[in-house]
Amino acid sequence: MKKFQIVVLSILVFLAVSSGVTKILLMPQDAVFFGKYGFTSLLLIAFGATQVVGGLMMLALKTREIGAAIVAVTFAISAVLLILEGSVPTTIATFIALAFLGLTIKWTNAARNS
Repeated sequence: MKKFQIVVLSILVFLAVSSGVTKILLMPQDAVFFGKYGFTSLLLIAFGATQVVGGLMMLALKTREIGAAIVAVTFAISAVLLILEGSVPTTIATFIALAFLGLTIKWTNAARNS
């Protein structure tokens, strides 16, 4: 079970950091998509930086819960926009990531209390 948790955590950190970096770099696909919903370049960079910081915080046990919560908020915002866009497959993938972020918070809380 521990190995599964490490794999899940690794994937989530990768998703958060890579997703954040694409926003910080103002990749055209992200800039156009989020721009439709009022995200300016500065706001998109801040949003991406938040994802990167949250993802990196998940690496340390001490900050894992708050990092996962931060990433979950950013992914939830993205999920709402994806629903509005009608992008079903990406929305489903985002909801799966949100579920695993919730499990990561639960696992971290359990590890602290044991």
